[in-house]
Amino acid sequence: MRYDFDWVDAFSGRAFGGNGCAVVHGGAGLSDEICMAYVRETSLVECTFTGPSQVADVRVRYFLASREIPFAGHPTIATVAALRDRGLMEGDVITLETGAGLVRVSMADDLIEMTQIAPEFGAFADPQLVAAAVSLPVEAIVGRPQRVSTGLPFCITVLRDRAALEAATLDVPALARLGAAMGADGIDMMEPFLVTLSGATAEGDTFSRLLMAPPSPPEDPFTGSATGAMAAYLWHHGLMERDRFIAEQGHGLGRPGQAVVTRVGPADAIEGVRVAGRGYVLMRGTVDLPDLG
Repeated sequence: MRYDFDWVDAFSGRAFGGNGCAVVHGGAGLSDEICMAYVRETSLVECTFTGPSQVADVRVRYFLASREIPFAGHPTIATVAALRDRGLMEGDVITLETGAGLVRVSMADDLIEMTQIAPEFGAFADPQLVAAAVSLPVEAIVGRPQRVSTGLPFCITVLRDRAALEAATLDVPALARLGAAMGADGIDMMEPFLVTLSGATAEGDTFSRLLMAPPSPPEDPFTGSATGAMAAYLWHHGLMERDRFIAEQGHGLGRPGQAVVTRVGPADAIEGVRVAGRGYVLMRGTVDLPDLG
């Protein structure tokens, strides 16, 4: 079967910035094996596959190289950018059916803004285990890392400074021990999302990294789902006073990305997190995919 696809750089307004995602239009019915193989073929972190929905405007399936996941941030931005570029959405608001529920996405000028669900605050992680997973001394960690989800769970970890952020490297066996301790369903679902409370540029308020385990690439250029969880953590623990700030990621990879993050509701009862960014459609084409399912 031949499918249209778009390759979009999300959380960037220019080519080769932010985080790339290939959007396969009409591919939601493909087998898991084909979807994962396609992600591996692209060498991207994630790809999306769209299809019709009975409860929303579009159904979106999200895939890593190793598994399907319920939701992801930069692929959501990429998907809506691709739909808009092809004239497949009407107006400035679209609702997506995802594995994490319905996600509302709106357009304002050139920003694509998704509203992530109210945060779920899970267990605190042992700082010693987290430090070992990212090859840092425990003194580099500020406060207590915690499992937080606004659609996809991450171990949110605040670091003391940019030097610690840049020095972090992933220790996969130690990551497996951290995941086991936190009850993660696979180590690729509990990588620490590392953040410092200063931007990579003068515009930014936070700067983050996400180191990833194989078969994914070693580092994610920009992680929209984790950015929402990170923002919720900062507000919940009184580490961010403003209800709207700029999050940055990917600069160390030469793929600078930026998101505008906005809180919905008060800090002590967050109702949702809005994460907005740009999307640059880099490539358009067709792909021939067998369905072995």
